[in-house]
Amino acid sequence: MVSFVKYYELLMQKAAVDLRSARVLYNDFQNGDSVLDLEVILFHLQQAAEKCLKSLLSFNQIHYPKVHDLEVLLNMILENKIPLEIDSDRLIDLSDFAVEGRYSLLHDDLVDVEKYFKEMELLFLQAKELTSSN
Repeated sequence: MVSFVKYYELLMQKAAVDLRSARVLYNDFQNGDSVLDLEVILFHLQQAAEKCLKSLLSFNQIHYPKVHDLEVLLNMILENKIPLEIDSDRLIDLSDFAVEGRYSLLHDDLVDVEKYFKEMELLFLQAKELTSSN
């Protein structure tokens, strides 16, 4: 018999893949891989954040629009009183990389990638905890 995965679980699995991909690419980047750039890494972090937020909304049976804008999704999380303890502004900064990351437009204000990893990992852990509590 085929086992069906709940949509929010699928989103969390995909978020984990994006987060892991970003970390692997960042490690390679730090080790001097000249083919890589920060925009691709930040794109994967944005994708992970987007999927975590959509997973939380899906888990709570909240319809969300097909957007890449993390601010829109975070506002929906707040409006529905889903408890998250994160730096929303830092995550919102990643929204630019939903599209721009694909076209290699670097933002000078996004220098400390580790801060984005820290915030994304915190979001991932909280989302995983909130979607596994039934």
